[in-house]
This record gives sequence, structure tokens and C-alpha cells, in this order.
Amino acid sequence: MNATDRSGEIAARVRTAAEQATPLRIVGGASKDFYGRRSEGEPLNVAGHCGVLDYEPSELVMTARAGTPLQEIQDTLAERGQMLAFEPPHFGAGATLGGTVACGLSGPRRPYTGAVRDFVLGVKIVNGRGEALTFGGQVMKNVAGYDLSRLMAGALGTLGVLLDVSLKVLPIPPAEMTVWREATLDQALDSFNAWAGQPLPLSAAAFDGARLYVRLSGTEQGIRQGHRRIGGDTLSDAEAFWASIREQNHGFFDDACPLWRLSVPPTAPALDIDGRWFVDWGGALRWLLTDAPASEVRSLAARAGGHATLFRRGDPAGSVFHELPPALAALQQRIKAAMDPAGILNRGRLYPDW
Repeated sequence: MNATDRSGEIAARVRTAAEQATPLRIVGGASKDFYGRRSEGEPLNVAGHCGVLDYEPSELVMTARAGTPLQEIQDTLAERGQMLAFEPPHFGAGATLGGTVACGLSGPRRPYTGAVRDFVLGVKIVNGRGEALTFGGQVMKNVAGYDLSRLMAGALGTLGVLLDVSLKVLPIPPAEMTVWREATLDQALDSFNAWAGQPLPLSAAAFDGARLYVRLSGTEQGIRQGHRRIGGDTLSDAEAFWASIREQNHGFFDDACPLWRLSVPPTAPALDIDGRWFVDWGGALRWLLTDAPASEVRSLAARAGGHATLFRRGDPAGSVFHELPPALAALQQRIKAAMDPAGILNRGRLYPDW
């Protein structure tokens, strides 16, 4: 795709909207429009702001415009034997780098390599005043105060319009193997937690209701040793299997029930509620299909030490994200007021009042 710089045009549009107190709804590739609440405002299309700006394979750093297709980013990295280690989902051909960071979603590799925010080195954004601001850089370093570049991960565009993103990338492992065996949910959780405390080259661990699956990544020797320790049969179509979890093409997700995403400690036991479970992230991410009331699901997650998000279906105009504790909500609102004082960027996408 040809590189195109639309930063001036985007900033001017936001400035005008701020002056007129007109809400803007940021639109990229639209692959994750289902995620979060329905936001208010006129569409601000940023998908055309694209192109890889800098890539230093020897430094493991890439900088690209936010509208760059995610597939283009990954193809460019793969040519040099590198990858986005947080294994982001696409959820459609239109996925962009900016949408990936804004949604803050990571795939099966996340517990073992890190989340999106862990790989964000720096960003250039347009804030709610229409000002172009740059945070961070292209190196990993300590910072004082808020690390605003990483705050953009998962903010769903409510703090600023992403223009450019600098990411740390990692080498693709030289070898991988996925093994499986039949298990109950309790057995799977016990195994995941036992293996997490051992020197194993884990890169994914999931349970589909009947079988547990573990992916090992690293050297051939390390994988063979890991396989001997955990046992199980080799999965022949492993790449397609993990892609089906990442992209939610697995048969589990083909259901009309609301889909909940519960983030809990991996050591949390099986949770008791009427519904069907799919476990990822070695027990830390639990997908739940249920018609149970939202209050019941959120109470269940809170008792387990986590939180619950209504990921798909349900009421997108209602409460999608877990209610924040008062102190944390006040802090986030202060940050929002500093970055977007008129409240025009993706209004209502996270919570009804901001």
C-alpha cells in the first residue's frame, strides 16, 4: 500500500470539531466496531493515514502510521523473521495498526511474551484540542509520571487519535509444537498452573471443554525436552487451531448467546454459572457464553479477583465494561479531561458519561 500522510487533515478536523463541540467517532478498518459501546459523533476516517515510516530489524523496532493494515505490518516483519509478539487478533481484513493498539487486544501468546502496551515504545497522536503530540520514542526506557504512549493501548480512541506508533518486535521462534490431551476443566487449570512454574518454553495454553492444548516455542531441543515433561499428542494443524482462537473462528464462538470475556487470576478455580466456557492464557482469560444477567457475571468475576467485559452481542448501548472503583474512575476521568477537555473523541465508547 502506498504511504499517505493525513496528519494535518486529521488535526484540522479535530480542531474544528473541538471549537464546535461536535463529537467525533474515529473509524479505521471497522474490524472491531463490535467491541465496546456505541460511540457518538460524526465519523472521522483515519484508515487512509498509512505507511511504514521506519523499520530497523537489528534494533527490533518498527514505526508506522496508525492506518497501516495490520496484515501489511505482519508481512513486513515476517520477511525478516520477526513478529508482533502479542499476537494480535484481526477480526477482519480491515484491521489496522491503530485499531490494534486502541483496542488493546492480544492473542494466545500474551501471558508468555506480554500485552500490546508492553510493546508500545512511542506514539504520535492528535488530542481533543486538535494538537499533534508525541510521547515516548523508539527505545525502552523508564519514564516519570504517566506513560501516555502506553495509556493509548486499550483507550479505544477516547484519549486521542493515533497517528503514528512505534513498537518493539521480536524474532519468530525457530520451532514450535502444540500438544493436546483430554481433560476436565479442573484438570486443565491444575496442569496450566503447574507448568507455569516450571522452566518450559510455553507460548500458549487453552482448554476447549474437552481437551487442553499447549504450544511450545523455542529451539528444537527445548521443545523436545518440554514435550517429554508434559506429554500429550502432537496437534498437526496447530497454526490453524491457534488462529481460530485468536480470530474467534473456533466452533465454540459460533453461538447466539452473549459472549463475555473474564480476566481472572490463572489460579482461580472453575467458576460456577450456567453457561459454556473456553479457557485461554493458561487460565487467566475465560470466555463465557451465557444468558445470565450482567450483574451475575460481573459479580462472579469480581469474587474470583477479576473483571468481566461484554465482548460480543448483548446490548452495545448498555454497560459493556466492568465498573471501575471510584478512585480509579476519578483518575481516568481526570486524564480524559486533560487529553480531551470537550469530550469529543469517541464519546461513550468506554462508559456512558465519557
